[in-house]
Amino acid sequence: MKPLLLLSVAILACLAFSFQRVVLPLGSDIPKAAIQMKTVEGAITTLQEAKTANGLLVMFTCNTCPYVIKNQARAKEICSFTQAKQIGVILLNSNEVNRPANGETYKDMQAYAKDQDFHWPYAVDSDNILADAFGATRTPECFLFDANGKLVYHGAIDDSPADISQVSRHHLKEAITEMTAGKNISVKESRSIGCSIRRKT
Repeated sequence: MKPLLLLSVAILACLAFSFQRVVLPLGSDIPKAAIQMKTVEGAITTLQEAKTANGLLVMFTCNTCPYVIKNQARAKEICSFTQAKQIGVILLNSNEVNRPANGETYKDMQAYAKDQDFHWPYAVDSDNILADAFGATRTPECFLFDANGKLVYHGAIDDSPADISQVSRHHLKEAITEMTAGKNISVKESRSIGCSIRRKT
């Protein structure tokens, strides 16, 4: 009986490990940069194409997560700020389990982008390939790359995703400001709080 118990514990430990996501380390290149994705405008794009001379902001998001909804205004503001700094912006929806229904269909994405008046690509991450490559687990979750395509910041938009009235530091905005000024980024990582990305596997 005891060996069987030990075997069960070992199997459970292996399973737990197999479901852990390895987050893209700071300093990494943009992963899967040539993977083609369909945007809500019907265009085909890649992360390589979305990047500009000053870098790229990749934000994993969706249409229905309560945290995404709480961060709608902040997300739009930071995306506009990013573009003003001549940095590319792209939003990715990786919720493959919810794609057939539950407000995450392609048509739902189109309607959401129109309602939010997006001025940047919002694309389908089919089979959550990019979410897996980035190790992204939450919505919203942000990855900022510099002019050389190196990851310099990963995490949340600010330090209070659940309550805008309690924000004391705008992590992503500070990182963008410091990066474009050629300074060292003072806070390179923060904790993303939000809904889990609904992967197929």
